Amino acid sequence: MFDISEELKKLPQKPGVYLMKNDKEQIIYVGKAINLKNRVRQYFQSNKNLTAKTRAMVPQIVEFEYIVTDSELEALILECNLIKQHEPYYNIMLKDDKSYPYIKVTIQEEFPRIFITRRLDKDKAKYYGPYTDGLAVKETVETLHKLFPIRKCKKNLPKEIGKERPCLNHHIGQCLAPCSGAISSDDYKVFIKDAMDFLEGKHDGIRKRMEAEMAETAENMDYEKAAALRDKIRAVQSVAQKQKMANMSVGDADVIAMVRAFHECLVQVFFIRDGKMTGRENFTMTASEEQSRSEILTAFVQQFYTGTAYIPREIILQEDLVPEEKELLSEYFTGKREGKVIFTVPIKGEKQKLVELAHKNAMLIFEQFGEKLRREEQRTKGAMEELRQALGIQGTLHRVEAYDISNTQGFESVGSMVVFEDGKSKNSDYRKFRIKTVIGANDYASMKEVITRRLNHALKEKAEGKNSSFTRLPDLIFMDGGKIQVSAAEEVLLSFGMNIPVCGMIKDDKHRTRGLLFDGEEIKIPYTSEGFKLLTRIQDEVHRFAITYHRKLRQEAGLHSVLEDIKGIGEVRRKALMRHFGSIEDIARAEVGDLLEVTEMNIPSAEQVYAFFHQDELQN
Repeated sequence: MFDISEELKKLPQKPGVYLMKNDKEQIIYVGKAINLKNRVRQYFQSNKNLTAKTRAMVPQIVEFEYIVTDSELEALILECNLIKQHEPYYNIMLKDDKSYPYIKVTIQEEFPRIFITRRLDKDKAKYYGPYTDGLAVKETVETLHKLFPIRKCKKNLPKEIGKERPCLNHHIGQCLAPCSGAISSDDYKVFIKDAMDFLEGKHDGIRKRMEAEMAETAENMDYEKAAALRDKIRAVQSVAQKQKMANMSVGDADVIAMVRAFHECLVQVFFIRDGKMTGRENFTMTASEEQSRSEILTAFVQQFYTGTAYIPREIILQEDLVPEEKELLSEYFTGKREGKVIFTVPIKGEKQKLVELAHKNAMLIFEQFGEKLRREEQRTKGAMEELRQALGIQGTLHRVEAYDISNTQGFESVGSMVVFEDGKSKNSDYRKFRIKTVIGANDYASMKEVITRRLNHALKEKAEGKNSSFTRLPDLIFMDGGKIQVSAAEEVLLSFGMNIPVCGMIKDDKHRTRGLLFDGEEIKIPYTSEGFKLLTRIQDEVHRFAITYHRKLRQEAGLHSVLEDIKGIGEVRRKALMRHFGSIEDIARAEVGDLLEVTEMNIPSAEQVYAFFHQDELQN
């Protein structure tokens, strides 16, 4: 058993990260400290100075771990990574995890390329962005390739010059074919310079040069080329109009403002690059009502910028960050950017107007989607709370797992496990089980095998020190079925010494969700309630997941039992035949000509398949 008082004595007086766990060994809070001994001990002393959130959390702590780091800065980075990995219940959480597109110009190459990327590497290339509108970025890059004959290929030039003939882009006038040595690096880079000017909003020089060239070609009666230049000029004007915006004194910065209602928060970020607003984005966060705006903004800045590829020179904030965190974040961001990063809280002037604009936008978005957020809350966490109350379960209901068995008259029996956390499906934690020890249709024995394997896997990974989805045990288990399925799960849990409540999801005569079987009694839940709707979603999902896996195995078994016996028909052709015909029966009825309609088939293989299914006819 973990003795908290004894373990507190062993804590080192060093910087690091601590992880608080509940009785299910779930990580419920992650924090960092410059002195682990002093910080962790504070949780278990007098609760007079503790916040309401911390007072609610401490009674649930039955164990803690810690990781020592060399500095508080390292602890900051580790803390952020662990919060994102474990999503602890009592941490302020950034719900959105977006990566943004950039336009990359490989100026470090002798013949540079221009393309879209979501990674920011330290490779001496030039990056433009981030942009929030992926479609607009795609259109911009396509326009660039139409305006300037820049290569799209990934060839290693000049190493591969002359090894292959120029591609189609060269023949339609959209590439100067540096791969064939048709243009020097210096001449090619003139077009790259024009493209970069275009991305930076310097359109006038490009447009005037094109207009002069168009006039000259028209005078020489080269009307086809003049028309092509006219179209390019229109494209430049169109993009220039979209990018048009008053120049700001703010060069490279993000502007951050927020609004909140109860525990829901919405943060608005304006991205400003080279004095132009390149986009904006909204982020939702959860935080307890007692936490200050400064704490929430600090958590947002920490989680957002430790995960994003790009950090601007200046971060303009509606309110200042928590003082002890601000200096640390500034140091970390400056090192990551390899240049000074400053935090600004403007009181007046253009920057203050930008913050006000971001706040107004956040208010509008929150008013627009506030009701939607509340409905979503009721549909998910609210529905879980309704189920908890209906069953009379103590504590919180965070994670539930549901199980189902699927087979066809005992053939290819499979089990499925789906996971819902806070009322939302967690697809990454879904698991499939192929029944190994049970012969025939035996739901009781099959379910015992599935639950046993699931729990054995959890114990094994815990013993190995791993922390995967299998090690997170549920607060409640749902079985797709009645007394037989429930008793199977309860018997296994008893043998493992685990006390996890188990419910049966009962269906009516029309195979629709009816209610829950719990402690030998049927629990009626109002059909119109969010709890009942969630229960229906869980039951439908676990059944769908089991059926899908069973059908896959049944199809694979069909492929193995018949098509694998045909000489010359490998895996690729077997799959191609099934995709084309849909069933073994249709393949068996097909003529040689029909079989040749499958791209992967040739005459010998088609004749081989035909002969296999028509052996009796051919012998006669």
